[in-house]
Amino acid sequence: MSFFHDAADRFSATVSATDDWTATSPCEGWSAADVVDHVVDTERQFLETHGVELGARPGGSPDEVWAAHLAAVRDLVSDDLRAREYDGFFGRTTIGATLDDFYGFDLVVHGWDLGSASGRPTTFTDADMDAMEKAFVGFGEHAYDEGVFQQPVDVPEGADRQTQLLARMGRSSVVE
Repeated sequence: MSFFHDAADRFSATVSATDDWTATSPCEGWSAADVVDHVVDTERQFLETHGVELGARPGGSPDEVWAAHLAAVRDLVSDDLRAREYDGFFGRTTIGATLDDFYGFDLVVHGWDLGSASGRPTTFTDADMDAMEKAFVGFGEHAYDEGVFQQPVDVPEGADRQTQLLARMGRSSVVE
């Protein structure tokens, strides 16, 4: 299973556990529902840019939208599609690499955001953190471009790896 699909499964579990879609997320100005909308819309935009016909955007509650979106993605993202090359922002890559390296990352981080909105932040796996640290290297100075991450926040000395990664993305690991 790809990193993207594994992250999508874990995001699905967090979506299923969410009971207040109006709850404020750690993403400035976004509710829990907005987090799901962002994930769905950005994945759809990427795939449609590469000729993947996902059909009409699903409607319904955020959990219904996510479930329908993921089912469509799973049906259409084949090994052949994952292997398709294109010229990306950081050079030549494949759709599969972008799904894993960027959208998988996005699912892990926004899974944490969504869980935090409900007072149940998720815990990153070692594989998540390895992938995120690798992705940060690839993002370079673009990690802090408009709409990507907020500027880093301070963490206490000796903070655990997840807390340090969240801080690097401008997020505090303290759920308020």
